[in-house]
Amino acid sequence: MATKKTNRLDPAQVAETALGLLNERGLEGLTLRAIAQELNVQAPALYWHFKNKQALLDEMATVMYRQMVADPTARPAGDLGWQERILAVNRGLRAGLLRYRDGAKVYSGARFTGTDFAADMELQLGALVEAGFSLHQAVRASTTAYMFTLGFVTEEQGAEPVPGQPREGFDVERRAERLAEYPLSAAAGTELFTDYDTGFEDGLRLIVAGIEATYAPTVPPRDPS
Repeated sequence: MATKKTNRLDPAQVAETALGLLNERGLEGLTLRAIAQELNVQAPALYWHFKNKQALLDEMATVMYRQMVADPTARPAGDLGWQERILAVNRGLRAGLLRYRDGAKVYSGARFTGTDFAADMELQLGALVEAGFSLHQAVRASTTAYMFTLGFVTEEQGAEPVPGQPREGFDVERRAERLAEYPLSAAAGTELFTDYDTGFEDGLRLIVAGIEATYAPTVPPRDPS
């Protein structure tokens, strides 16, 4: 098979290929050499576009973000109240991260390579400011919910790299046997390492309730109609 010319490689194409390999290999097993083989090029060709692995992760996160916003089911409706908007945005974020093994690790700390994220950021902050938040409060509210989601999925994928297949040490029954001398800690395993959907929803609603309780004096009441 003919080797592709370096100047025909598109950074987004490389990132999409890397994301495809991510589910097979995980982040630790993802190498530039493996990506190059998948693209049928020599590994040095990738260094024209990515000076190191972090630069590749930045592009991968950018592609993940674009996939998320392209999904109409992940975009909050324009008429949502601020509470439901935060819930909807972070549900969509979690769903997008879970599409890929170690998706949260790829996304965490990444620097988007484009500026298209700013349009959604503007909408999110604008909705909160319109609801009565100061810009400072809007930023804190948005980032606190975002960081909860990112951290939750990081832990979720750490315990279950493949959905439904707990990593060694995270089997709830075996964990309970090992912690038999600590009954509350043993019983907590069911809450911590099963039914991640419910755990996420409960935690996110706690975050939203905390935002509302902290900033309530400056946020006008929602119209019940």
